[in-house]
Amino acid sequence: MKRFTTLFQAVDATTSTNAKVAALEQYFKEETPRNAVWALYLLLGKTRRRLVTSRVLREVFLQASDIPEWLFKDCYAHVGDSAEAIALLLPSANLPPQARLDLPLSEWMEQVIPTVKAAETDEEVQWLVRSWWASLEGLEVFVLNKVLTGAFRVGASSKLVVRALARAYDLPEAVVTHRLMGDFEPTEAFFTQIVSQSETETAPSQPYPFFLASPIDTAKFAEAEFFRWRAEWKWDGIRAQIISRSGEVFIWSRGEDLVTHQFPELAVDFARLPGGTVVDGEILCWEAGSSGPMNFNALQKRLGRKRVSKAVMQENPVRFMAYDLLEIGGEDIRAQPLSDRLSQLAQVIADAPLERAMVSEGSSFGSMEELEQLRARSHQEGAEGLMLKALDSPYLVGRKRGYWWKHKVDPMTLDAVLIYAQAGSGKRANLFTDYTFALWHDSRDGQEPDEKPQARELVTFTKAYSGLDNAEIEKLDRWIRRNTTERFGPVRSVTPTHVFEIGFEGIAKSSRHKSGISVRFPRILRWRHDKSIEEADTLASALELLEAYDRRG
Repeated sequence: MKRFTTLFQAVDATTSTNAKVAALEQYFKEETPRNAVWALYLLLGKTRRRLVTSRVLREVFLQASDIPEWLFKDCYAHVGDSAEAIALLLPSANLPPQARLDLPLSEWMEQVIPTVKAAETDEEVQWLVRSWWASLEGLEVFVLNKVLTGAFRVGASSKLVVRALARAYDLPEAVVTHRLMGDFEPTEAFFTQIVSQSETETAPSQPYPFFLASPIDTAKFAEAEFFRWRAEWKWDGIRAQIISRSGEVFIWSRGEDLVTHQFPELAVDFARLPGGTVVDGEILCWEAGSSGPMNFNALQKRLGRKRVSKAVMQENPVRFMAYDLLEIGGEDIRAQPLSDRLSQLAQVIADAPLERAMVSEGSSFGSMEELEQLRARSHQEGAEGLMLKALDSPYLVGRKRGYWWKHKVDPMTLDAVLIYAQAGSGKRANLFTDYTFALWHDSRDGQEPDEKPQARELVTFTKAYSGLDNAEIEKLDRWIRRNTTERFGPVRSVTPTHVFEIGFEGIAKSSRHKSGISVRFPRILRWRHDKSIEEADTLASALELLEAYDRRG
């Protein structure tokens, strides 16, 4: 645990990418496989299981400490994280002295921490946590708390972790990335397989790393030879790979979640594919005979379910929009040109045949003007924009600029009024960075002429957390502190003064929101210093957007 904590500290203490990779590489070179595999497990965020809640940790600390609850809450408000606040305050708790548990990471993960699952009473859980705290030092307590609450994060992306591991064992990054896809077993044998210099056998369920598009650089793309490119609709669904191997079908999401059980009819359909076939594409809710997909909200009704009922399947039918063929006859064909892969994909789908699969249609264009005309049809087709793919492009790993571009439509926008603010978390715990916005609603709408008119009111519309630069965040934070009118726990109500342009990708009806609508991927586009709150948009304007969005197909 001590060596892993030292690694965590080294990675977290620097903003240098090279320094992070160097620290990770050194750790993997020196650590035993049994400990290294658990470090990899944590660094890649493979564990999200919460063994102990933050509330329980706070209760244990308050019982073991003389610090009053109000003071702890104040400290938490400044730090923004219970695990870190406890680790910082623990030296003042006067826990009974206990021998230090100087155990390797593997023993903590395999033997010590799992004992909390076997605890039969709250008192036993509290005793275990106190004893562990007493046996650890400073930052080790913080790491333990984050593991216990299933919230362990480190200041290095998965890409950097893979790069360091690949360098430590002199392997191509693409090979390591592929070996890490799918199920992760934190065992010494699994780690040995990951870092083996020889080719390893692929598990039947193992997907390929996804190839991702970059936001278009229009200036660069304008110089392209357009005949070498293909435009496809960018659909708003779940990116997935469907694998047919060894008589089974596996469906993996881009987030490396096995979602086969959430789309059982796709699994049945794709069982018709020959063994050794892997198709990349998008899962969409799409009614038979419809010219476009259903709203993303329909797809959400499938997600997170352990079992999808027949009623849900009937109300939210799915199709698979096939983009690419990655494997055929057990052969990895990702290095072949896209044009060749697409020809084989069309043949595979036609030969099966598949009832719930469609091959993504491509369009050619001869100029930027033609491309923009095509993009302008996106909402009409029910798409988010275009995907631009070079016909000679291989299927690579991750995001590699120059091969695939995404050219999305401009977001829908509304000008909304800031009415609530809440402090962020982590490094932004001391700043108000989480904002709630409102639209005007005239409650006289729909009244008879002789009814008593009511004044306009601001109705909460959405929350947004991103879009402002650091200078704007700090300026707004100072204003929020001076203009708070009420407090509701961590939330502050502020004087309605400022208008912000909010952008979003989709809009839908919602019974859970006071406004009756919800929006997808909201973010702040700009601070409208030029507008007074009276000029902000209305709920009626949002409903007009909703109506237009629903008519897009």
